[in-house]
Amino acid sequence: MSLVQVSEQSGIARVVLNRGKVNALNEALVGELTSCFQELESDQSARAVILTGQGKFFSFGFDIPEFLNYAKSDFERYLLSFTQLYTHLFLFPKPIIAAVNGHAIAGGCMLATACDHRIMVSGKARISLNEITFGASVFAGSVELLRCCVGHRNAERMLYSGAMYSAEQAQELGLVDLCCSPEELPGVALSVAQEFGRKDSEAFKSIKILLRRPIAEEIRKREKQSIREFMDIWYSEGTWKNLEEIKIHSQ
Repeated sequence: MSLVQVSEQSGIARVVLNRGKVNALNEALVGELTSCFQELESDQSARAVILTGQGKFFSFGFDIPEFLNYAKSDFERYLLSFTQLYTHLFLFPKPIIAAVNGHAIAGGCMLATACDHRIMVSGKARISLNEITFGASVFAGSVELLRCCVGHRNAERMLYSGAMYSAEQAQELGLVDLCCSPEELPGVALSVAQEFGRKDSEAFKSIKILLRRPIAEEIRKREKQSIREFMDIWYSEGTWKNLEEIKIHSQ
C-alpha cells in the first residue's frame, strides 16, 4: 500500500501521509514524498499543494524503533534524504499549505515549517521540536526553517525547552498561521490553497526564491556537519538509552 496518497482537483493537489496510526517517518515514506513532490513540480495542472496526514496525526516524527536497527551508514543516508526533502519543500516553486490535522512532532514539525502556510487543528493536537527532551539535537536546516516562522528568540525558547504547543499557542508564536476545528480543516485548507493558487505562478516562484534561496544556500553550507553532530549525539550512551524507551504504534 502506498505510504503517500495523492489526489488533485481544480488545480489543487492534496498529499496525504498514510503510514499507520501516527505517520512516523521512515526511509520509504521520505522516498515516496520526495518522488511525489518531484512529480508535482512538473505537473502544470497543480497550482498549489496541501500537505496533511491521515487520522489524528500529521506526523509523530522519525520512526525511532525502526532506526535503532539501522547501521550508522544507513541512518546517515536516511538523514541526508530527509534533510534534502525539507529543503526541497522549502524551495518548492508552488505554494504548499500544511494542514496540520493532529500532532506534528520533531521531524513532522520540520516538514510543516518547510511549507508556506500552516493551518492547525485546535484541541488536543500539539506541535513541537522536542528533540532535547530525549537527548537528541536538530539540524542546521531545521533551525533555519524554524527561525523563518518564529524568529530567533522564539526559536531558542522552543528548541531549548522542547515544549509541546497547542494550535493557539503555536499561532501566538508564529509557528502556525491559522487555527480551526478538525471539521473545518479540509475546507479552510482548500480555501487558502485556492487563494495562493490564484496568484501569478511565475511571480510567486520568483518572490519565493528571492526570499528563501539565500537561506537554503546557508543551510547547505552547514547541513552535513550538523548531521554528523546529530549522529554523534544520537549514538551516545545516554541518548541511545532514552531512544530505546520510545515506543511507536505505527499500525
